[in-house]
Amino acid sequence: MEPQNLTGVSEFFLLGLSDDPDLQPLLFGLFLSMYLVAMLGNLLIILVISSDPHLHTPMYFFLSNLSLADISISTTTIPKMLVNLQTQSKSITYAGCLAQVTFLSLFAGLESLLLTVMAYDQLVAICHPLHYLVIMNPRLCILLVLASFAVSLLTSQLHYLMMSQLTFCTNVEIPHFLCDPPQLLNLACSDTSTSKILIYFIGTVVGGIPLSGILYSYIRIISSILRVSSSAAKSKAFSTCGSHLSVVCLFYGTGLAVYLSSAVLSSPRKGAVPSVMYTVVTPMLNPFIYSLRNKDIKSTLWRIISRIA
Repeated sequence: MEPQNLTGVSEFFLLGLSDDPDLQPLLFGLFLSMYLVAMLGNLLIILVISSDPHLHTPMYFFLSNLSLADISISTTTIPKMLVNLQTQSKSITYAGCLAQVTFLSLFAGLESLLLTVMAYDQLVAICHPLHYLVIMNPRLCILLVLASFAVSLLTSQLHYLMMSQLTFCTNVEIPHFLCDPPQLLNLACSDTSTSKILIYFIGTVVGGIPLSGILYSYIRIISSILRVSSSAAKSKAFSTCGSHLSVVCLFYGTGLAVYLSSAVLSSPRKGAVPSVMYTVVTPMLNPFIYSLRNKDIKSTLWRIISRIA
């Protein structure tokens, strides 16, 4: 029997990570804790950078914007998941689902582009240290962030337009804890061939091209470091890049896992597990990666804590 198209879908049902009622309180406590840690860690990074004039440099300017993107990614998805776990409800309105798709695309794309901008910043700092302040002037830094936001906004609007044109069938159950575009395409009754091509195009713009830029930057950086004769200078240069490289591997690694899992795994719900890394674990770990390896941030943070105490 052919599924009947609906003239209008008022809500979807997010099936979440598990149907086991005994696991719901555990999942609620786990995700609430992770969300609070992610929020607190990223807010502290922003507070530390804004409160210390010595940290008003291009690298820390980009880092504070990255923390804002991390906060936004988690806030787009986790609060709704917590509400559904607490109320034992699985519903999300049609408008809420479209909003989640749009904002998640916006902030994930922004984070990807900001990581590319930060790689360029590292490239200039290591390969052109004498001209660093001239090249990475405040005007260019602001333009790079605004350009990243503009590209992300454009791709998020493409996501919105694509999803808003789909016609959905009677089955509106999404085997996920968020409104995932590939899962929504699977539920659609209308032709989705154009939408699938558009998703690959958006993925290339906000994922493939930025990753290529990061790889190019690090090839140039490594080549420049290897030409340095001093082992101490080499160690310092690699240490400078360590935090950013760790965040890049975490972000793109989990992002790649999300898309591969949707294509490889037989159970759609298992594909939701990598998304947990993408939406809450990565934003939670990023502040620790940057603060634990950065003496400037640690010293400023201890100064703020001692002042409060």
